[in-house]
Amino acid sequence: MKVELAQLKGQDNGTTYNLQRALAAIAACAADTQLIVFPETHLMGFPSAETVAQVAEPLDGPTVQAVQQAAREHNIAVAIGFAENDNGEFYNTTLLITPEGIALKYRKTHLWASDRGVFSPGDRFATCNWNGIRVGMLICYDIEFPETARAVAQLGADLIIVTNGNMDPYGPTHRTAIMARAQENQAFALMVNRVGEGDGGLLFAGGSALVDPFGTLLHECGREEGQVIVELDFNQLAEARRDYRYLNDQRLRLPGEVIKHADGLRELLIPR
Repeated sequence: MKVELAQLKGQDNGTTYNLQRALAAIAACAADTQLIVFPETHLMGFPSAETVAQVAEPLDGPTVQAVQQAAREHNIAVAIGFAENDNGEFYNTTLLITPEGIALKYRKTHLWASDRGVFSPGDRFATCNWNGIRVGMLICYDIEFPETARAVAQLGADLIIVTNGNMDPYGPTHRTAIMARAQENQAFALMVNRVGEGDGGLLFAGGSALVDPFGTLLHECGREEGQVIVELDFNQLAEARRDYRYLNDQRLRLPGEVIKHADGLRELLIPR
């Protein structure tokens, strides 16, 4: 499978600019690319408590609809973050959009300091079947908690997509974390981070990466903008899981109700 990592600059509260960059990146994908991944909250950037009500949109809002139309036109799947407005409740959300529509929605469960007071935390993890593989998603700070990746692994994830908005000086933290999360769950991990400056003087660290199920770093971007093609060989899943399987051998499983939907969606609810 060929995937493109769209490591882009963004504008906080700059939906028009960010959407234009996303649509241009989708249009520029190679003909045989099956998936393009963008950074955390790419479509709106990072709103503040004062601006989130103005920039956040519902799932059926114009910005997500524009990405859905582009996915249909270019016959490609898109993983992209946005600020979601669900009847006045705001979430840091990532979507997996296929040519057929929204296949998966994930709301960030572990809020970083700058998320608090802006977004509410999500209450579940989820995976879906796409192109014969099971996909789960996490967002930025989530990956610093081993339980998050284990949650989507318990739901069968073969590929963990991480939309990222990680800034200096924490780039090395996420480099270590993404390799560990892939290795300890024997799954591929794709992480796409933002670059450039953000509001408040933040400098985003780049370092978008592909890690295989053995925890090997197959590709790592630098700190500049770019759209990079990487290739995933899913035969490596069987190789990584041949001699032992952590999910089968673990003696402590994460709690929470598992819901299996008829369309293949699986959810693990976080206990209250």
